[in-house]
Amino acid sequence: MVTGIGGGGHGEQILKALRLGEKSYDIVGCDMSPYSKGLKEVDHPYIVPSARDPQYVQKILAICKKHRVKALFHGSEPELLIMSRNRDVFMKEGIFLPINPESVIETCMSKSKTFRFMESHGFLHPATRVFGNPEDVEEWSCFPAILKPSVGSGGSAHTFIAQSREELQMLGTYLLNSKVCPEIIVQEYVGTPQMEFTVGVLSDMNGALLNSIGVKRDLSSSLSCRIRVPNRTGLAEYGRYLSVSTGVSQGEIGPFPSVTAPCEGLAKALGACGPINIQCRVHKGQVYVFEVNPRFSGTTSIRAMVGFNEPDILIRRHVLGEDITPRFPYKTGVVVRGLEETFFEESDLNKWALPPRT
Repeated sequence: MVTGIGGGGHGEQILKALRLGEKSYDIVGCDMSPYSKGLKEVDHPYIVPSARDPQYVQKILAICKKHRVKALFHGSEPELLIMSRNRDVFMKEGIFLPINPESVIETCMSKSKTFRFMESHGFLHPATRVFGNPEDVEEWSCFPAILKPSVGSGGSAHTFIAQSREELQMLGTYLLNSKVCPEIIVQEYVGTPQMEFTVGVLSDMNGALLNSIGVKRDLSSSLSCRIRVPNRTGLAEYGRYLSVSTGVSQGEIGPFPSVTAPCEGLAKALGACGPINIQCRVHKGQVYVFEVNPRFSGTTSIRAMVGFNEPDILIRRHVLGEDITPRFPYKTGVVVRGLEETFFEESDLNKWALPPRT
């Protein structure tokens, strides 16, 4: 079963990867939106409440029991959190839950905790501060800088670039006073858009490393670039433009050992058991990590296309009992992405037992 299978999230990516798996799976899928394109791509579609609904866990569990679900995949971060906190409920029913230990999730879902962890364990990262008051932002002196909420901001939501103190003050005041978030991260902007990577490190549920993979992002497309502004700092080391990526990654895919090796070290230090996704840039020959996601990635399906199929591997390893050879081979190349449309007929909507449209 895969939750959150609407377009654009990692639930859709997991669904695509399972369809590319070595095994033929009978897939139950659910989403809280009746217009989720994934509902037409699973064998058993369901509408469920939001992960914040008190009945969410019981609804998911009832569907799992009905279809004798063997493995349950979360498709959004709110669902990851609620499943993590109720993992014993699912495990008692014999349902495989491929999520990291709660300590890893709690650390990585908070950017401030993530950077404190990296600093204390000697991993390179951009200079970072947490601010809760607009007035305190004046203390920052490193430009250009990235501003983003300390929790959330998936797909770079509410993320900005400040190239001067005036811009930093304005953007910081907006984020904090508009109640977008209770505190913000201000972070040193490092490297160039041409040297940005998203890295997947896959460990089994016992913490043994299985493999890693990198995507050297191509940020030339608006699909993959959320912000692109001329560099007005006068510092040539950052390139002609300053950019922030979206959650839609595309580009060159392969092992990139000089980039993935330190990411593997970080996953091990965290105690990862399952998938970890790490965002980083190479700056002055060093890998600087700027985000760690304790979950499946928005690149899960394109990794599966080259033979690095994380959901399929974890099912085969822990549900079917197969031996997975560490450092298994996979293809390298370039993956590009586009848009795909789905049409819902009235008969489709009737299947979800929805009220008539007004």
